[in-house]
Amino acid sequence: MSMAREAYITGIGMSEVGVRLTRSPLGLTLDAVREAIADAGLTLDQIDGVATYPGKMSTFLGFSPVSSDDVIEILGLNTRWHIGAAEATAQLGAIAEAAMAVKAGLARHVLCFRTVYEAAALARPDEFPPMERRKDVSGNSQWVSPFGAFSAANWTAQFAMRHMKRYGLTREQLAQVALNDHANAARNPRAIVRKPLTMDEYMAARMISSPFCLYDCDRFTDASTVLIVSAGDALGEVKTTPVRIAASAGSVERYSWDQAEWASAYPTGRDLWKNTDYSAKDVDTVQFYDGFAFQPITWLEGLGFCDVGEGGQFLEGGKRIALDGELPMNTGGGQLGWGRLHGFGFAYESVVQLRGEGGERQIAGDPKVAVATSGGGPMAAALLLAKD
Repeated sequence: MSMAREAYITGIGMSEVGVRLTRSPLGLTLDAVREAIADAGLTLDQIDGVATYPGKMSTFLGFSPVSSDDVIEILGLNTRWHIGAAEATAQLGAIAEAAMAVKAGLARHVLCFRTVYEAAALARPDEFPPMERRKDVSGNSQWVSPFGAFSAANWTAQFAMRHMKRYGLTREQLAQVALNDHANAARNPRAIVRKPLTMDEYMAARMISSPFCLYDCDRFTDASTVLIVSAGDALGEVKTTPVRIAASAGSVERYSWDQAEWASAYPTGRDLWKNTDYSAKDVDTVQFYDGFAFQPITWLEGLGFCDVGEGGQFLEGGKRIALDGELPMNTGGGQLGWGRLHGFGFAYESVVQLRGEGGERQIAGDPKVAVATSGGGPMAAALLLAKD
């Protein structure tokens, strides 16, 4: 395929990242938009597409308080294409959809965003009413809520416990995800976590859902992340080093009793390599979704960086995934260290690393290929990003 028919990430932006921020979610979104537009060297008049996940959720505004329509309206955009829905593979699926749009000629520059406001919403329930507890359940919740599995921590923990029983995964191995995230976040001025985590601190933390302790779970965060996806024949309009979306993949598994045996990170990981000439050996850094510390293990195995069941051994001691290791992982701190940016932070950090703009957290050499993922439980999405 010629460069003109490819899709590239040409601009990135991020608002303040914090807990219980007072700036409005739309204000945070606009902050990130302005930064991304300036980064790409574009103007608002050149933006003709908008994509987000999961769209505005009136029943749970803290989770997703801003819609594509809100952004189009407040910025006065004249769009030719836009999308925003929860019925997608996972968070990064919105970026994959934007890539397809520019490849198809439906838009030239698509503004992709994800805004979260969960911490602030909990602190201001009058403005952001919490989800109501219903006497009946429907949809996906009917398969989990009656059994007390209100949190994704509950059913993700079941996958992790199976790895412990079947493959010998240990808590010390699992801890390496949180330890690595905290160490990298301490080098990231935008991250919530400001100091490394010790193994003793990890092991002493209270349990949430076995085998997960407090440090295995991300925390509610307020922030907005924006990435601009541009068509290859529009690169002459941008000023930054473009990062090509070399491949994408995604899948959605069933929540019901007829569940797949493996989380959707596994089929998504296999499919990613079917869509490119690159392989796992070509990857310089990985940014793996870690809403819970076990999820990066599923991505390591699903993408073939190690065999199924060997994720814990891959993490042993933490050296392989460290900033100076053979596969630097979550270099910005991931969701356990940077904040719950709900997937978009991994695409953002991939671009930072491939541009060589990581500062104290920049990996050595000249990285050219990165993998960013989101989800990995009943839904998953992955992007392969390359600096050509």
